[in-house]
Amino acid sequence: MKCRFIKSLLHYSKSGCMLLLISGISTKLYAHVVVGELEKMSKTAVGLVYLQLGYQHILPLGFDHILFVLCLLLLSPRLKPVLWQATAFTLAHSVTLGLTIYHVITPPERIVEPVIALSIMYVALENILSGRLKTSRIGVVFLFGLIHGMGFAGALEQLGLPRDAYLISLIMFNAGIELGQLTIILTAYFLLVKWLGNKPYYPRLIVPSLSIVIIIIAGYWTVQRLFL
Repeated sequence: MKCRFIKSLLHYSKSGCMLLLISGISTKLYAHVVVGELEKMSKTAVGLVYLQLGYQHILPLGFDHILFVLCLLLLSPRLKPVLWQATAFTLAHSVTLGLTIYHVITPPERIVEPVIALSIMYVALENILSGRLKTSRIGVVFLFGLIHGMGFAGALEQLGLPRDAYLISLIMFNAGIELGQLTIILTAYFLLVKWLGNKPYYPRLIVPSLSIVIIIIAGYWTVQRLFL
């Protein structure tokens, strides 16, 4: 019944296809239906769909990735170092996203998801213990970016990729992720860090307080993903 309704909606208009995808359809049954309709669209239209899907995977759905990006921003009140970290993260997750989607590597989700949560805990803890941004942070972020890329690939595989626009869909999904991350960085910077980053209480109070909250949330995710 639901499948017939979805097919009718997709047949009615191409915009219906976009709305259906963006609404969060993720089961394999629905994914096959949607991908079948996408294959009838132009590559440009398909690319725009996956751009929006990538963005949505971060905002509003990627709460764990949002916390990771916020952790990167907290330690340094300057925008440039954060953008360098975001660049390292982008390069890393782009590599493993592509390798996983093309089945060069097949990381098990039961390992990837808890490690993503642990990566958030680690960066938040580093914010508390280090007190300042170190050059080694780039390497740490790159390493964790490799793990997060496998998680992005898992989400994309659930959605499916149209055969005639496989590469463009992959590239645009990744671009949507980057736009989502950039939105988080710029929003948090201009709403919080820009105005409070130079205050004496910022490193002593705000950074550790927010980092502790993030550690608690990520710790819960780790236990949930391992045992529940």
